[in-house]
Amino acid sequence: MTENVIERIERELRSMADEPYRAFHARLIPTVAPGRIIGVRTPQLRRYARELSRDDAMSERFLAELPHRYYEEYNLHGELVTRRTKEIGRLIAELDRLLPYVDNWATCDMISPKLFSRYPVQAEAAIVRWLRSGHTYTVRFAVVSLLGFFLDEHFRAEHLDWICGLKSDEYYVRMAVAWYISVALVKQWDAAIGVLRCGCLDREVHNKAIQKAVESCRISDERKDLLRSLRRR
Repeated sequence: MTENVIERIERELRSMADEPYRAFHARLIPTVAPGRIIGVRTPQLRRYARELSRDDAMSERFLAELPHRYYEEYNLHGELVTRRTKEIGRLIAELDRLLPYVDNWATCDMISPKLFSRYPVQAEAAIVRWLRSGHTYTVRFAVVSLLGFFLDEHFRAEHLDWICGLKSDEYYVRMAVAWYISVALVKQWDAAIGVLRCGCLDREVHNKAIQKAVESCRISDERKDLLRSLRRR
């Protein structure tokens, strides 16, 4: 075969390129050079990942390749890892390989390992470790994973302590913390409102969390009034 697996996947991604979308999306992810963005819409990329995941040889060859050249290749990598990996230890190991290369919020937030719901103890242990990482998007992934998988039946008040103890100057970490608190106010009001009352978040993150919560249609007007009263000047 004259064309290798990586070249074939790159060619197939390019066949899905949407130039206006590429230009628009590039503005949303300023940490990625525009030349590294092909312009594949997320639903189309997910359909391609579903098809590719059925080909063991191609998938394994692609997943062995890090770093990648293009933004979409990292998105595809994350999709394949979460689709194909059925054992929690291996999943965490594969995420440990991938996360240090993630360089933007969109790829980070797209990785959604449903296996975390089945193995919350192992997932929590990995999240604690990722929260301590010095890498912006590994930390953001940990926060977003807590948001996505640990605000319902697997919620523990200790998770809020982890979030409050997370001190970072990185914009994309700070906005993830605000997002987490705003969703926690929807799903775990009694615990989350205590975070705002105690003032453990810095002013910007505190107020951004309130802003996001007040914009939610899942919070009552009465609670929104209380949140507004907790804004810090």
